[in-house]
Formats: sequence, C-alpha cells, structure tokens
Amino acid sequence: MNNNNIKDSRMKKSALVLSVSAALAMLGGCSQHVNPSDNSEHAQVQQSLKSGVELHNFDMSVRPQDDFYQHVNGKWLNTTEIPAERSSWGSFDKLRYESDEAVKALIQQAQQQPGAQGSSEQKIGDFYASFMDTQRVEQLGLKPLSPLLAEIDAVQSYDQLSTLIGKLTTLGVTTPLMAFAVPDGKNSSYNALYLMQDGTGMPAKEHYLSDDEKTAQIRHQYLQHVTTLLRLSGEPQPQARAQAILELETKMAAVKLSRSQSRQLSLTYNPHTPEQLQVMLGKLNWEKTAQAMTLPAMDKVILMQPDFVAGLGELFGQVSVQEWRTYLRFHTLNHFAPQLSEPFVTAHFDFYKRTLRGVEKMEPRWQRGVGLVSDNLGEEVGKLYVEAHFSPQAKAKMEEMVRNLMAAYRDSINELTWMSDETKAAAQEKLAKVRYKIGYPDVWRSYNFEIRRDDLIGNVMRAHQYNFKHEMAQINQPVDSQQWEMTPQTVNAYYHPLKNEIVFPAARLQPPSFDLSADDAVNYGAIGSVIGHELSHGFDDQGAQFDGDGNIRNWWAEPDLAEFKARGDALVAQFNRYRPFEDVAIDGRLTLGENIGDLGGITLAYKAYMLSLQGKEKTLLDGYTPEQRFFIGYAQKWRTKKHEVALRQRLVTDVHAPVAFRANGPLSNFTPFYEAFAVKEGDKLYRPQSERVKIW
Repeated sequence: MNNNNIKDSRMKKSALVLSVSAALAMLGGCSQHVNPSDNSEHAQVQQSLKSGVELHNFDMSVRPQDDFYQHVNGKWLNTTEIPAERSSWGSFDKLRYESDEAVKALIQQAQQQPGAQGSSEQKIGDFYASFMDTQRVEQLGLKPLSPLLAEIDAVQSYDQLSTLIGKLTTLGVTTPLMAFAVPDGKNSSYNALYLMQDGTGMPAKEHYLSDDEKTAQIRHQYLQHVTTLLRLSGEPQPQARAQAILELETKMAAVKLSRSQSRQLSLTYNPHTPEQLQVMLGKLNWEKTAQAMTLPAMDKVILMQPDFVAGLGELFGQVSVQEWRTYLRFHTLNHFAPQLSEPFVTAHFDFYKRTLRGVEKMEPRWQRGVGLVSDNLGEEVGKLYVEAHFSPQAKAKMEEMVRNLMAAYRDSINELTWMSDETKAAAQEKLAKVRYKIGYPDVWRSYNFEIRRDDLIGNVMRAHQYNFKHEMAQINQPVDSQQWEMTPQTVNAYYHPLKNEIVFPAARLQPPSFDLSADDAVNYGAIGSVIGHELSHGFDDQGAQFDGDGNIRNWWAEPDLAEFKARGDALVAQFNRYRPFEDVAIDGRLTLGENIGDLGGITLAYKAYMLSLQGKEKTLLDGYTPEQRFFIGYAQKWRTKKHEVALRQRLVTDVHAPVAFRANGPLSNFTPFYEAFAVKEGDKLYRPQSERVKIW
C-alpha cells in the first residue's frame, strides 16, 4: 500500500492491530414534538438558548421516520459542493480543515520567528520552510534522491537486497513487509515486533485481482503511473519495467489475506522464532534486514499473515534481483514524489487523488506542508496547538461525559438479558480497567534529529528514520502507558485493545463536534456517541477477544459467546443488504466492528444522557424534546458528501460503512428513537422488535 508519511503507517498499524425541525404532520403525529412556533410559555423561554440543532440544513420533504439522515441533513446535502481539492466534504472534513488552519498559523509563526537551535519553533519552522521553498525544490529536481537511487541500482545479490529492504523500511518506503512495535497480544505488558503484509501500491488486493471494468481501468491507470515515475527518473525501458512491477505486485496480492480475514485474531496472531521466519523467507536474509532496521535481539516475531510471508519467500526464489531493484526503485520514487519537483508531485496526485478519490485539484502547498510537518513532528506541533486551542474547561467536560458513559455501560451490562452472571462479571472487570486519555499526552516525546531549511528530502528521511528507530527501540521493553498513537491536532479518536484505552485528541473536541456552549442533548448525541463508539470497540467482535489487561484471552461462557456471535451475524446480515449503488453492497463482515461500535455508541450515549437528566426538568429547544435533540445531534455529525469514485474505493478498503448507513442503521435498531419520533410499521426505518439488533 502506498505509504507517504508516518501518519499513514501509524493509522494502518492501528487499524489492523486493533486487529469513530419538522412540522407535526411530517412526524406522523409525533406528540412529543412541539412546533417551533408554539406559543407556550415554556417553549418561548427556551428559544433564547443555543440548541445546536441546525434547522437550516433540514429537508422537510423527507420524513424522519423514513430517512433520518436525509431529513436532518438533506438541504445541506442538496446545496453543498465538494471543494475541488477534496474527495469529500462534511462535518469531519470541516473540522480537519479548521485544525489545519489553526496549525498553519502556529507553523508560519515558527517559520517567521524561529527559536533557538533545537527548540520546537526552530524544528517546526525550518521543516516547513524547506517544503515551502519551491524554487529550491524545482531547481534540485531528483538530485536529493540520487544517492539512494544509486544505492538501489548497485544491488547485485540477495544479501545486498536484504540490507536494502531493511534500510528502505526505516525510510517509510513501501516494502513487502511492514514492521511495527506494539504490545504482545499474549503478554501485553511488553512490546513485540509485528510483521504485516504490505508491498503493493494500490489499496486492496481486489485492485489487482478483480475483473470488473472499473477496477481494470484503475489497474491501467496505476500501470501508467508506475511508467511515468520510472520515465521521470531516467529508466530507459519504463513501460516494460512498469509491467514487470505490476505482475510482481499482483503475485503478492494473490497471497494476501483479505481485509475481512485480517480482522480475525485467530488468523493474525502467529508467533515465530527468527529462525522459523528465515526458513519462510527463503533467499531473503532476515538477519541482514533486521540489522538494517536497527532491530534489537529478540526470540519472537509475530506474523499477522504467515501465508503471505511464505508466499513472499517463494517469490524471492522466483524473481531476479534486477526485478526487485526496479520494484524498490519505483516505490522509493513513489514514496518521496510529494516532496520532489512538480512532475513527480503531479504524477502522484493524478493517481492517488484524482483516479482513486475523484479529487479535481491539488491542495494548496501550505496545507500539504502543514500535513508534512504535523506528521513528522507530531507532538512538537501538538504542544503549540494545545496551548492555543484546548481549554481546561473542555477537558473537564469531556472527562465528565466519559465518566457518565462508563456508568451507563456498567448499567447496560447488568441489564443484559442474554448474558450470564459469570460473563457479566468478566465484562465489568474489563470495563473497570479501561483507561481514558483526553486532549493531549501528559508527557511529550522528543524529536532529536537534524532539520535544515535547505534540505527537504533530508529532513523527511531523517524524520522517518528517527521515528522508526524510536518505535523499534520499544521492542522487548515494558509498554509505556503514557504514549499516544495520535497527535493532539488529529481529528479522530481510537480504542486500543492491547492497552484497553480510549483516546480523544484535542482537535476532535472542537465546535461544532463538541461545543461547551451547546445543549447537552446535542453534545451527547454528537461527541457522546463517539465516546460510546470507542468504548464499544472494547467489546466488538475483535475487542471482545481481549481481556482488561489487553491480552488475547477468552473470558466468555460458551453459550454467551455463541449468542454474542449470533447477534453480530444479524448485524452483518442487515448491512449486507444495504446498497450504496445498485451494483455494490456494503460488506457487513468487513464493517462489523465499526457497526457494533456505532450501535453501542448511540445506546450508551443515550443512556448516559438520560442519567445526566435525573432530577432535572426536560426542556424544549427549537421545539424539540431533549430526546429528539439527542438524535438530531447524532445525525448531524455524519453530514458528508463524497465523490462516487472515492466512495466505491472505500467500500472495498474501509472497515467503516458509508455515513448515511452509519446514521440510519443504528437508529433502525434502537427503540428509543422509535419512541422519540413515533416510528411505526410502514415507515421505511421501521424494523419489527424481533429484528432489532441489541448487543450492549
């Protein structure tokens, strides 16, 4: 898979190891809803308060009982244009753009007023300046990569090839195996080395193996992309070499596990000794690769896809050193293309953004520069971001909401009718051990490598090597519980099953996603459901296989586990029936973990909100009850438009369902939504009680 920065590597690792007002008539006679024009004194008093309900985005022609996502967001969806430089636009995209703008101001200030050598401001400012110096970038062309390309061209033996693969891995270049250090799944107090299948330039194995017309066209465009980069680098036979690269990657894709298979822990935790790994790899000298990767001595390597490793070993016996050289030359060019001169940048954009995502225009250079600096100096930038944009009040409010969600989860487990007391006790034990991190790390990490204003490619190389070495040094060492997998300026959140922790970076906790001045109902529907979603990952089809200490261990009574799987299978069947396009359906198995997270998220957030209202009077805002505002807040957060080509790619590669189905799907299973909006038989969102999936 194309891996252009450290963030991509982290996210791939996390994703695979953790192997986020209508009229009364329109409501069908919903008696709980009060029209905004209601003259009651109570309603009039509430109109002065901020509800967070964005009425101007509603499509009143769509009944909430038929398509709640469209009802709440329809006017916005019908009038919004996706910016030319993006594949999608919505609530999350806007939040990410605002985060980029905020970070840009901090970075540009550091660029204009650099601090002392070695300070955060100097590192950030000089890294950014090296990217923004387009005159020097264009003048140098391919020259900054020439020594590395010459090193690749000089390889004559498999031992030299083995060393080269190790070195390129430290630089972030795509090689056949991705290496990373995370807690050992069977001994989560210590970090271990994991190896994961990689090595291909297109996002999924289906891109190489599927015969449908759209995929074949993408394959053709990829072949042209490979040809272009080789030609730009001076390769005398670019087309023939590109064809050989495509054939090699197709052979690798054929032995890869599918995305769905890679979510199965029974397939992806496979400890091997280095000696056993060497036997599987054949001509590749693992010892030399490990030395080049600066790996410490170890007695165990965990293979996520051993069949791929075995297939790779066969390929090393079949494919010549010259072919591997050309393959690695291309991936080196591909990796550094966004930081090279304009022809390389354009070629990279044309395939990865225009072809795969439908993006019409490249992002402005400042935004690409902000992303590059933020990816490579994440917590250096994060420190500045938190100081400027994250208040103690936001952190305190978020901690309160997390505690409320945890309390709701405890109650929900106790109330489950399908689970035995034995398994409930084990679930409560795991829940009690969940750690949560809000905003930013308590201990900031350092970035002690040279950064120069006149050496962009050198900066990128040194950043990758430093960060890779920093990660590999953790192998065999106790797990650092204070370490974060995301930076504070990242608009996202995650649950880490090997650490049993939920993490919410500061940038995810900004208005309108999380608004201290907004109504609690909307906040619980929006950010509360995100908290619940991440908590539920600890108990989804993957997370449920880990105990409270992060170890892979079965803590389920056998009948309860069978019932849990049956309920998950029912959710799989529901999502398998959803068709974003006539010719393609959602993969319910691939998206199961996220769908359990979404259903659990709304269930827990709603329960927590109801608990927070105890002893308080329920008020109307904009004519909506608290319950209705909660669901509106939930639907508003999913508001997104996406180009068809990008959505089609995500259906193949993404463990998340498209947003409209993430909004409506859980609601169709959630009885309090039926009660809030008087959903009844005959409505499009209606499911008979017996068909509504309830897990947590």
